[in-house]
Amino acid sequence: QVQLVESGGGLVQAGGSLRLSCAASGSIFSINAMGWYRQAPGKQRDLVAGITSGGSTNYADSVKGRFTISRDNAKNTVYLQMNSLKPEDEAVYYCKADVTLTSRSRTDYWGQGTQVTVSS
Repeated sequence: QVQLVESGGGLVQAGGSLRLSCAASGSIFSINAMGWYRQAPGKQRDLVAGITSGGSTNYADSVKGRFTISRDNAKNTVYLQMNSLKPEDEAVYYCKADVTLTSRSRTDYWGQGTQVTVSS
């Protein structure tokens, strides 16, 4: 019913940059908060950055000052600009959207994940 498609992951050297995108489509009435999470092998999935429908943002302490989350409501898309990447940032990154469906029910949807690899 709702699909979140991620793109932009890949291999980058430490100190480099990547921009992740996540586009939502389907039976969407509105999207409330959106966020990016990451999961490294053997670790839990943690919030990296979140953004409300009004544009308020929050970040994990580990990425403050380096990552920027933004959204384009007309495109139902959320972005994560990642600068000054560190090896510790290497993980699978997942986007999440808090979606109100056209039926007016509300639920979370997850993207498929995109690998970010940072070489040292």
